[in-house]
Amino acid sequence: MAAREYSDRHGSPVDDGAPPPKRLRFASPVDDRDAASRSRSKGADGEILPHPLHIRPSGNALTASYNLRDTSTGLFAILPDELVLQLLGYLDAQSLVQLGNTSKGIYGFCRSEELWRPLFIESPESSQAFKWQGTWRRTHLQLPSPQESQIPLPNLFSDVLFRPYHMSQISLSPYTRNIPPKNQIQTFTDISADSFETHYSSTPFILTSPIKQWPGFQTWSLDHLVTEYGDIKFQAESVNWRLRDYVAYMNNQSDESPLYLFDKSFVEKTDMESGFSVPEWAGKDYFELLGEQRPDRRWMILGPERSGSTFHKDPNATSAWNAVIFGEKYWIMFPPNTPPPGVFVSDDQSEVTSPLSIAEWFVSFHKAARKTPGCIEGICRAGEILHVPSGWWHLVVNLDASLALTQNFVPKKKLPAVLGFLRDQACSVSGFDTAKVQDPYGLFVERMRETYPEELDAAMAILDKSKRSKWEELVKSDGGGGFSFGFGGDDSDDD
Repeated sequence: MAAREYSDRHGSPVDDGAPPPKRLRFASPVDDRDAASRSRSKGADGEILPHPLHIRPSGNALTASYNLRDTSTGLFAILPDELVLQLLGYLDAQSLVQLGNTSKGIYGFCRSEELWRPLFIESPESSQAFKWQGTWRRTHLQLPSPQESQIPLPNLFSDVLFRPYHMSQISLSPYTRNIPPKNQIQTFTDISADSFETHYSSTPFILTSPIKQWPGFQTWSLDHLVTEYGDIKFQAESVNWRLRDYVAYMNNQSDESPLYLFDKSFVEKTDMESGFSVPEWAGKDYFELLGEQRPDRRWMILGPERSGSTFHKDPNATSAWNAVIFGEKYWIMFPPNTPPPGVFVSDDQSEVTSPLSIAEWFVSFHKAARKTPGCIEGICRAGEILHVPSGWWHLVVNLDASLALTQNFVPKKKLPAVLGFLRDQACSVSGFDTAKVQDPYGLFVERMRETYPEELDAAMAILDKSKRSKWEELVKSDGGGGFSFGFGGDDSDDD
């Protein structure tokens, strides 16, 4: 084996003696299910930009003279690429760097951001002030971009290494624009509390005017937030970062699934409560009866373009409003009893399985989703607010850097659904402080009985009627299909 060293502050792979690669035309990924799927990325005229190390999809190996994946990874070559990454995931940073020095093929695997992201997140440095360097590897190694070598690997063909970067580059515009008229979320300038309770508590809608008078809407730019709260730590998925560090990450990253800041304690950490108010149309929130024992209810949401949440229902069968301060958010939603294409739900509704990333879902399932009965879509822009009814499936993705505030609540028409969820799906109840609340259903019923006994009786009557109807439907059936006791989340009350 030849031993021509490359320079790198942390060492780089030796030349493994493979023949010089041919100059090949860069091809799009092998997944070719749909013309829209072969995306327009951030290159000009729809050109797909190459991987930073020029790694290419496995299908391109058919026209190449050799594949570094087979000739330059030693015994790793006998393993599937997914298993190679899984094994490398047990190594620490120093071991990854040292192993990456052995050959070009191993170097390609050891440079995967899928390995370096958890390494940094789980490191002590992640909980301290740090300087984001543009990638997880550089940040963990404290390696500025000019000091990092980039060894081109045009003859390393691997879907596992190529796909995450490719998905991070796919433009979402072909999917989020040109919404069919029948799919569009209803839009109003405003709505009254009486109209909401009577007609729209089970309907998603976008209001275009209510929050434009909020003081926060006038002042909360990204620069203002960093100036005021830059040294305060906020929750971004599994990490607590200073806001200035998170914004530095926001502005310079190429993750397939960017970290999403979703902080439930922003009011306690800042003076932002004076900058917004609960919309009047939302009416009475019955969880207010629980006082300090109520579950988590409001969040500050901040993220870069392409960040967001994959399909889910809001917790505890609550409804929610989501107000956009700046940026744009695309929403795609499905009624309670219509799981979206590509989303698989366990019989008791306690487990949801879906694609790993939002981009992956768009590429694979968005076309089918638009044809699914009940599918609705919309873009919520700065100054607008969206209503998410209890039980509705929704995926949301930022079309650019976006700040939003959201709050969950229990309106009158959704009281039966919430009571049913707390009673019948106790294993899925979330957001309560278990040290203070051991029986959320019992506590809520007790408080309702003290303050709103008539509303409680009416809600329980609707809930019991719904449960009897489901039981009668079951016993009359021919035994086909599975049975679930998930009565609480089906949103079956009539509006």
